[in-house]
Amino acid sequence: MTIAEKLPSILIANRGEIACRVIRTARRLGLRTIAVYSDADEDALFVEMADEAYRIGPAPARESYLDAEKILAVARQANAACIHPGYGFLSENADFADACTAAGIVFVGPPASAIRAMGLKDAAKALVEKAKVPVVPGYHGAEQDLGFLAGQADGIGYPVLIKAVAGGGGKGMKKVDRPEDFADALSSAQREGKSAFGDARVLVEKYVLSPRHVEIQVFGDSHGNVVHLYERDCSLQRRHQKVIEEAPAPGMSAEVRAAMGKAATEAARAVGYVGAGTVEFIADGREGLKADRFYFMEMNTRLQVEHPVTEAITGLDLVELQLKVAAGEPLGFAQADVQANGHAVEARLYAEDPEKGFLPSTGKLWALQFPEGEGIRVDTGVEAGDTVTPFYDPMIAKVIAHGANRNEALDRLAEALGETIVAGPRTNLAFLKHLAEAEGFRHGPFDTGFIDRNLDALGAVPQPLDAAAVAAAALQLEEQRQEAGLVAATAHEVGALSPWVVPDAFSLMPRLPLGLPLSVDGERIDARIEWHDEGARVSLPGHEIDEGEHEVTLAQAERGVWFALHRGRQTTVSLYDPFAVDLDAAAGSGGVIKAPMHGKLIALFVQPGELVTKGQRLAIVEAMKMEHVLTAPRDGTVTEVAGQPGAQVAEGAKVVVLGEAGSN
Repeated sequence: MTIAEKLPSILIANRGEIACRVIRTARRLGLRTIAVYSDADEDALFVEMADEAYRIGPAPARESYLDAEKILAVARQANAACIHPGYGFLSENADFADACTAAGIVFVGPPASAIRAMGLKDAAKALVEKAKVPVVPGYHGAEQDLGFLAGQADGIGYPVLIKAVAGGGGKGMKKVDRPEDFADALSSAQREGKSAFGDARVLVEKYVLSPRHVEIQVFGDSHGNVVHLYERDCSLQRRHQKVIEEAPAPGMSAEVRAAMGKAATEAARAVGYVGAGTVEFIADGREGLKADRFYFMEMNTRLQVEHPVTEAITGLDLVELQLKVAAGEPLGFAQADVQANGHAVEARLYAEDPEKGFLPSTGKLWALQFPEGEGIRVDTGVEAGDTVTPFYDPMIAKVIAHGANRNEALDRLAEALGETIVAGPRTNLAFLKHLAEAEGFRHGPFDTGFIDRNLDALGAVPQPLDAAAVAAAALQLEEQRQEAGLVAATAHEVGALSPWVVPDAFSLMPRLPLGLPLSVDGERIDARIEWHDEGARVSLPGHEIDEGEHEVTLAQAERGVWFALHRGRQTTVSLYDPFAVDLDAAAGSGGVIKAPMHGKLIALFVQPGELVTKGQRLAIVEAMKMEHVLTAPRDGTVTEVAGQPGAQVAEGAKVVVLGEAGSN
């Protein structure tokens, strides 16, 4: 019997890119595909792709994608033979796996017993130690008292890493360098763990110096077979979240691969593992990868975001393998049959702003275009016209490149990123391209601290005005202005009036220079346009325009607003509107502290009349399950506190107002 005969229908208990990914393989195999969606995803690509789709609730995940009862109710209604949980949400929820089994529905994943054994980091470390798998020194017990954990950290020795026991994806994970920072870091890790996973418990570990993050993809079946499908290196991270992943790991010897592969498969066998799983290790990379210098971190009992790089080098479809195993079939191959072909690299394209500390960005995707080419694959769950919302992970796509060797794969990735177009939300596109081209990543030793050490070189700090982008948008705006028959700016603002007031108007005068006041990313910039025989030229006082080799791509939002895309960066340009001035910002000297993104105000630490000092914590905003601390930009007195803990705040919303020190 075929997989489709054994499992004729599949419900995907997830959304976005992974839902689309599962649907593609399931449809190729002949399965009827069933989607579930929240109100925020009613018009999403995965809903359109599925054969059937059912609403399960409002946008917040706890009322939709984390509501197991609603999902199971749809599965019964749609007569789903199996449920694929994707990653995140309920994918590592043992109770959900049990509930599927009790309902007579196949859970496409490991047995609930394996999820429970590996789902909590503390219990998992205790279990694999018994299987002779090395673990990082630390405290993995049940005691959660602040004083006790601080004492454990002192005994371990700083720096330490606090981790949510049920965590993943960097959530609930905090590096602490000094004892005086431990209490705040612990509180933050506990809140993130509770919010993202419903479990505030943490463990405390020694922070490994020069750490390399290397993970092994394992697969087991119900016939007792367990194999590994080579390793992935995920060392390029920020905030403990993976940014670029690759396979195989650079510098991996056959000896270390054998040792790490054996440790991973032994860990899987220890819990009777079935299906796709990933065993993550942290390696001391100071002297390269060594067989006696890697330590178990955790096991993810699901498919990983970065699984495409493994597919690229092995030629296997991991979702198909998941369905094959779920249907009760053996893997059909042994460890010796697994061969690696070439090298693959994946970059995670996020809606976030590297120039503002990687803050999440939301909004409509006014333009979205991905490259096609040899060795290039793009996995996405959105298309032009969709909206990146504040409710879920802000990943737009995964761009994967495969080549004969690492350099070719990185070259193809960099080229593909350079050809990718995204307009609307801010993205990390330019940052990713800088990473793919970074000499230190390509040829030098690197570890999980590489990004933090190279933020300036990678463009992840505030950048100067992109004058070429502004100039291109200015010409487009002037063309629109002329087409609309708008009157030019006043003479006292620009020095001269344009003789051209309406399209094709007749004038005996030569076309005079035109001053064009612009709003550029919210700031006023005055452009000057001059007409010559060869065409119009734009100048920006105080800024040199680098016309270079990179052309500017323009994408229009509503009329009069243009996104100028240049070298992976986005500049928003419109005609300056004096009536749209931000009066709060105009008050000056950093007095208004605003929400940097749409999210939830989860903590306020000050009240009106309170004196604060520069750098003091004022509030915490949570977005995409991550916390962002708002601090005082200067000394002052709190004159206003807007909002209450628990309330939603829009991007740019006023949170706290500071007056001069001593004012009320």
